[in-house]
Amino acid sequence: MKQWTPYIILMIILTGCVKKADFPIPDHTSQLIVVDVRLTDEQKAQSVRITYPMSDLNGTPQAVTGASVLISNADSLWILKEDTIHPGYYFTDSLFVALLNTSYTLQISRQNRNYSAKASMVPGKVFNELIYKKNENDEWYHIDWVASAFTVDNPAMWEVTIDWSVVPGFETQDPESCRARLLFFTLSTLDVSQIFAPVMEQTTFPAGSIIEEKRYSLSSDHTGFLRDLLLETNWQGSMFPTANANVSTNLSEGAIGYFGVCAVTELSLVVE
Repeated sequence: MKQWTPYIILMIILTGCVKKADFPIPDHTSQLIVVDVRLTDEQKAQSVRITYPMSDLNGTPQAVTGASVLISNADSLWILKEDTIHPGYYFTDSLFVALLNTSYTLQISRQNRNYSAKASMVPGKVFNELIYKKNENDEWYHIDWVASAFTVDNPAMWEVTIDWSVVPGFETQDPESCRARLLFFTLSTLDVSQIFAPVMEQTTFPAGSIIEEKRYSLSSDHTGFLRDLLLETNWQGSMFPTANANVSTNLSEGAIGYFGVCAVTELSLVVE
């Protein structure tokens, strides 16, 4: 009997640590909106996306339509137009360019409710191109390094797009099946949940693929928002998970998400 005692005690401990927990997601659609906007110093039509929170973890967010959306600084005012093809998206004109050393204000009005946020840009920075390597088991490639995950002075978000739709042998395939978009982050903190984050599926691509790499500068508040978001998403399920908490925001009461203004530096390369 003694030889079974340690196993019995272990089973008691394990079962004692298991507790059923139901997490009902409240329906906030009547009073809460989700705002996603990132202005940049690229000359283009900049977008503001407004949706309601999702009650289903795997659902599609419902668009917030009919809102009045304004962006302003000390000198100018832009009235955004809602996209009739893509509800919930509101666009500036194609000549918009965010400027350094300028404070921007976002204002949203809908159904007698007003929401606002302020943000300004942190300078951009040149960077070394990413590193890719050939897979061990085939002739395709994968991203091996993009940037350091930690820095005190220059946090950034990295957007990497890979396109192999023009590579011989793929011209007749659906172009969308031959493209990938990856995000990487350099933050001003280093978390245990980040170090031991769950392994993400690896994206592979053939020689001849075109890679475009963009670096978005981040303010300290923007960095904090992304860290909170990663703690609740990509880094959940690690060996050292954190307690669930609300993600920070710079939007006024009744809205969640983040209003950011970023400087963009970019480069492109072809997989040799």
